Amino acid sequence: MLTLETKDLTPLQIQSYLNHAVAPRPICLASTVDKDGNVNLSPFSFFNLFSVNPPVCVFSASRRVRDNTTKHTLENIKEVPECVINIVSYDMVQQVSLSSVEYPAGVNEFTKAGLTEQPSQLVKPPRVAESPVQLECVIKDVIALGDGPGAGNLIIAEVKMIHIKEEILNEAGTTIDQTKTDLVARLGADWYCRVNAANLFEVAKPVRTIGIGVDNIPSSIRNSRILTGNNLGQLGNVEAFPVADAIDEYAQRDEIKEIFDATIGDNHTRELQLHLHAKRLLENGKVNEAWMVLLAE
Repeated sequence: MLTLETKDLTPLQIQSYLNHAVAPRPICLASTVDKDGNVNLSPFSFFNLFSVNPPVCVFSASRRVRDNTTKHTLENIKEVPECVINIVSYDMVQQVSLSSVEYPAGVNEFTKAGLTEQPSQLVKPPRVAESPVQLECVIKDVIALGDGPGAGNLIIAEVKMIHIKEEILNEAGTTIDQTKTDLVARLGADWYCRVNAANLFEVAKPVRTIGIGVDNIPSSIRNSRILTGNNLGQLGNVEAFPVADAIDEYAQRDEIKEIFDATIGDNHTRELQLHLHAKRLLENGKVNEAWMVLLAE
């Protein structure tokens, strides 16, 4: 394992390691205005949701590593403490990248990137019409994290109004359908990733019950050569083991009986085949069935 002390690295090296490792990061496409009403648009990947009551997003306009200068977004926010956080979808990612070019002060990146200004309702900066979700925000605070190259300026933005395109809502029109958002996120260097239905997966939250934990899984299962750490996490997230009657009934299924019949006198192969079958069930989210396979005798 490569082990590094940050005190021995340059800001550029630290930026490279962390940008690649702390990823993917959602992108805040922030629109702001200066005191004269000049519009600025710039993307930031040091960005996330930090609170819902009050609703607060945080992003960082870091000092440039190259020359320690600050960005127009930060300067504008200090003059007019408002912004719109425009969420970035795949259909606009190339235009968003173009808006990151360091144009001179007063140049409107909406125009340069070919994005459409849409008037906001509560704040002065315009929204990006192409964005699937637009958050009108007031700035609650700006916290300087340092004064050297690469130092962040933490911008705390309270969301006052949320605009959502209807095409990403569910059929009832009441909430966002995650499979429709087609969001993009930032990684290191020139790398991005796309979040769409093809690569989404669900993980059951252990919020309503207390899982038995991996430590309570029988050792023959816990030390399996087939089951992964993720598989064990799924198994440990159940509230209780299946009852004996249910296990016995499940063991009468044809696919389980075939494994038993084919491995008479060969416990090693039997365990291997049962674990392989359980793994396939776990990969399809059938945790209770996987448990019954693993506990079948």
